[in-house]
Amino acid sequence: MSAPARPVTPVGILAATLERVAAGLADVADVPHDVRDDLERARALAGGLDPYLEACTTPESPALARLAAATRERDWSARDASAVFLEQEMLSGHVEGQTLKMLVAATRARRVLEVGLFTGYSALAMAEALPEGGRLVACELDAEVAAAACRSFADSPAGGRITVEVGPAAGTLTALAAAGEQFDLVFVDADKAGYAGYLATLLDGGLLAPHGLVCVDNTLMQGEPWAGASGENGRAIAAFNETVAADPRVEQVLLPLRDGLTLIRRAHDDRAE
Repeated sequence: MSAPARPVTPVGILAATLERVAAGLADVADVPHDVRDDLERARALAGGLDPYLEACTTPESPALARLAAATRERDWSARDASAVFLEQEMLSGHVEGQTLKMLVAATRARRVLEVGLFTGYSALAMAEALPEGGRLVACELDAEVAAAACRSFADSPAGGRITVEVGPAAGTLTALAAAGEQFDLVFVDADKAGYAGYLATLLDGGLLAPHGLVCVDNTLMQGEPWAGASGENGRAIAAFNETVAADPRVEQVLLPLRDGLTLIRRAHDDRAE
């Protein structure tokens, strides 16, 4: 059994920090009442946001619920030390899964590409929204976790729409581009240092359909890009965000969903359409 999930989003980290501050002040006698009131208000706002989002979002399918439970229950620390580092916190989860599912439906995507599969929650959520004949191609480096995802896909009617390609994502993307493949929606949730290269391949290699949408995960990276990028992933995301913002070929919006979700499309002159 794995340990409880740790906070890995800006809101989750903020909520945990406020809890520690409140605990540290609990026995301090001379804290002004208005300061305590403000702290309690901040705790309620930060700690209650994610549960409220969950409650107000369409419930996940039974297959997704089972996949999420299996991911949480696994002891990821028991994996071989030489294997790719994985942890339960990498799961996209209910609200982000439903968001991606909604985007697939809203864009009427028929062909979806995912870069970074993990246990398959986001892939299955998006596959559930695909129309008859729709297809999702998922890239995953780790063969063991890809096999686990495929077992979960077999538990869902939508699982048959998913094809998993095991190996370095850069090579898979190059092969897909060479084969003339195009995708209406792409979800990127892989190694953060590779994000800029993946986006360049999507745009320059013809993988993104003319009106395609790219969704990039973890673009808030626990608040590091603005509160202090102390880790390798934080620095990589800060650089990626700057690169995207400076690229005149694209338009983007960074949504404060979970650990950040950036939506990117090619810049179009809408007046000419």
